[in-house]
Amino acid sequence: MAYRGGRTRTLQFLSSGWFPPATKWLLIVNTAIFIFTFLFHRSPLVQEVSGLMALTPRAVVEMFMVWQLATYMFLHGGFSHIIWNMLALWMFGADLERTWGAARFLRYYLVCGIGAGICVVVANYAAGTPDVATIGSSGAIFGILLAYALLFPTRTILWGFLIPIQAKYFVMIIGVVAFLMSMSGGNTGISEFAHLGGLLVGYLYLKMPRVRFSPRNQVQSAYAEWKRQRMRRKFQVYLKKHGSDRDPWVQ
Repeated sequence: MAYRGGRTRTLQFLSSGWFPPATKWLLIVNTAIFIFTFLFHRSPLVQEVSGLMALTPRAVVEMFMVWQLATYMFLHGGFSHIIWNMLALWMFGADLERTWGAARFLRYYLVCGIGAGICVVVANYAAGTPDVATIGSSGAIFGILLAYALLFPTRTILWGFLIPIQAKYFVMIIGVVAFLMSMSGGNTGISEFAHLGGLLVGYLYLKMPRVRFSPRNQVQSAYAEWKRQRMRRKFQVYLKKHGSDRDPWVQ
């Protein structure tokens, strides 16, 4: 897959020297973890930590290892696995981050990845295979592909570096392929549910009304309300102690 854009836009991108920070650090972290686990995969400690990071539905549901819904995204099973995921992240994620900003892009990436992980847990239990482990960032990557197709539907990409196709049709095709493969049964079908989960969660997230939530503002509002209530109670106690010769409606 490759982006085929206009010559002017390509030259502007190459000459700007600006690489979006969230995309850059996701590439660095994923690659660093893969190289480390590849070099030291025989180490019992590395094997144990990798097992704790991989997404195992039974561990999440029955042992409450909920962190696996996020950590599994940073493990990959082979060179082709990480190369294609990171290539898609670089090619499509960079444009999304430039459009949205780093904070929103990273939030969307994590929401799609965690949402895909939840879909994998449900699918594995439904299939009777809750002990099958899942790794990889494919769920988050499929969410990125969906967002790219919604934001830039007519932009042309080269599928397999050979076939020109508009982004919206490309995502439609891979969505149908993922669905058909999920119906084929076996472990491969379960992995495809991560792809479908990433597409579904990404679509729902983008279509939901954006609600601005600031934990800091919520805490400040709650504290201000508590202070008002406390001052009101103190004033009421003061009035009781000194008699009620004032107007009763004074607050």
